[in-house]
Amino acid sequence: MNQLIAVALGGSCGAVVRFLMSTGLYQWLGRGFPYGTLVVNVVGSFLIGLLTEALILQRIAIALEYRAAILVGFIGAFTTFSTFSLETIYLIEQGNLTKAALNITLSVAGCLFAVWIGLLCGRSLFFYSGGIIHWSGGVIPYALMIANAIVAFLIGIIATILLQKVALSMEYRATLMLVMIGAYLTLSGLYLILFLIEQGYSFNSHTNLMLGIFVGNGLVCILVIWLGLLTGKQI
Repeated sequence: MNQLIAVALGGSCGAVVRFLMSTGLYQWLGRGFPYGTLVVNVVGSFLIGLLTEALILQRIAIALEYRAAILVGFIGAFTTFSTFSLETIYLIEQGNLTKAALNITLSVAGCLFAVWIGLLCGRSLFFYSGGIIHWSGGVIPYALMIANAIVAFLIGIIATILLQKVALSMEYRATLMLVMIGAYLTLSGLYLILFLIEQGYSFNSHTNLMLGIFVGNGLVCILVIWLGLLTGKQI
């Protein structure tokens, strides 16, 4: 039951972000080609490749519901094969065979390539010492922190699209951005703490270590989100 609730929560968030991102792309680039569906599918494919390595293959058992919410719920709802199929059929019915073929090629090849790149990134992060730097008195899970930073950068770019391209009032834009960033900072930091607990560290005995990593992750992610915002404005 806990996994079902986690998937439901993750799926609702993923569906909302997909709608806002694809809507923003269509308002920006027009509807002559299914840009929105293509981009969310490629981005989602990269994320599932990266996070499969970080969340599943590292086998952090305590975060089972956490993984289900992200991989099955959020990314499952963020990406959409059915919409890709429908838009391709519409292009064929309208006689745009070239665009239909291009959409199929870019979607299939692009998503496969994005998953492959995501897996390579995830594996390379954990290649050195299992993604952990050991030092006297504690550890630094650098691989998960870098993975969090990569996702934070994408959040910055997506937030830029939402702020500039989607027809929402300023109050809704600000609220949506604050909720999205705040939720990500909290969940990404929580996962690091769960990882440390899985490694044998207790909150009572290693409070300073856990708080330090939580705060450090938050500061790094805020900086990277800001860089993503700046990058998004240049796109």
